[in-house]
Amino acid sequence: MKDFKKIEDQYGLNLFQKREIALIRGQNARVWDETGKEYIDCTSGHGVASIGHANKKIVEALTSQAAQIITCTGSFYNEQRAALMEKLVSISPKNLNRVFLCNSGTESIEAALKFARISTAKTDFICAMRSFHGRTMGALSATYSPKYRDDFKPLVPGFHFVPFNNFKQLKEKANEKTAGILLEIVQGEGGVYPADAFYLKQVAQLCREKNIILIIDEVQTGFARTGKLFACNHFGLEPDILCLSKAIAGGFPLGAVLCAPSIDVPLGKHGTTFGGNPLGCAAALAAIEFILENDLAAEAEKKGQYFIEKMTKQKLDRVREIRQIGLMIGIELKEKGQAYINRLQEEGILVLPAGASVIRLLPPLTIGYEELDIVIDTLIKVLSA
Repeated sequence: MKDFKKIEDQYGLNLFQKREIALIRGQNARVWDETGKEYIDCTSGHGVASIGHANKKIVEALTSQAAQIITCTGSFYNEQRAALMEKLVSISPKNLNRVFLCNSGTESIEAALKFARISTAKTDFICAMRSFHGRTMGALSATYSPKYRDDFKPLVPGFHFVPFNNFKQLKEKANEKTAGILLEIVQGEGGVYPADAFYLKQVAQLCREKNIILIIDEVQTGFARTGKLFACNHFGLEPDILCLSKAIAGGFPLGAVLCAPSIDVPLGKHGTTFGGNPLGCAAALAAIEFILENDLAAEAEKKGQYFIEKMTKQKLDRVREIRQIGLMIGIELKEKGQAYINRLQEEGILVLPAGASVIRLLPPLTIGYEELDIVIDTLIKVLSA
């Protein structure tokens, strides 16, 4: 058998901080490496595998659709695309009635930025400090962290950053050039920081008063992760544009931009070759059906509460704060977190960083309570050592 790690290192661009394991197989919340070692996966591919690895509904949908037609550009009609668009509109905030399908979260942000500019004939955007919206040039321009931005300057002009949850500074930055305000309901990559309800209400009101497009990035929080189908449902928020991806298709690459009637994009002003392909749409329909049938939003709420209740009973001197909404969890340490992430991996638990000092958990929403107990006990062990 070839040394595939060596091959990947030889031929792949060195863009990822590699972990020294190869994941070969997955089943629900568990994955196995090339040696057969088992892990509980609290990364879910950065929140992608929210209905578990190798979900049978996804496998069946992909297999069935692949035998019919795999690709079909937007120049032709397709029944799977139509069905997915109809389903997305039916489950989303009631003001959103049009859909653009793409391939990823960053593509959904790129589209949203273009849609806001062309719909308002304005140029500028207000974004939040600690935000993360993607790595392509437009999405990167809306992303705050210098470690992602600085090497690629000059970026797209017209992007301004204000502190998250600070309406006063946001309002001061808004002017006649502001096309859109782009926010996450929960800043995932930024450290799992939820938005304040009154702050979001004020931002929405400002957007209505100033003819500013409110763009909500739910690439990570969408599809039941936070205990509601969408995080904006916690606040009764109706954005003008909603950006979705990650968990939308059970692991298959897909993104979506949902738009209110005020979004007016003329023919030919945006497009995609692979976006809305029948294979991805079939997977998304299966994933959404699974989420709804199994009420995974309620499961995320219950399991998140179970996690936080058990963890907060512990006296963990290394922990500064635990932030949690549904099964989106950030454990902020009083020191850098990478060593503890490595220790957890050695103990069979895979987690993510969110900045230098935050351990982030995004387990499948289908994770069992027995597995959650193992995760909690291992966290306590590692953070107490």
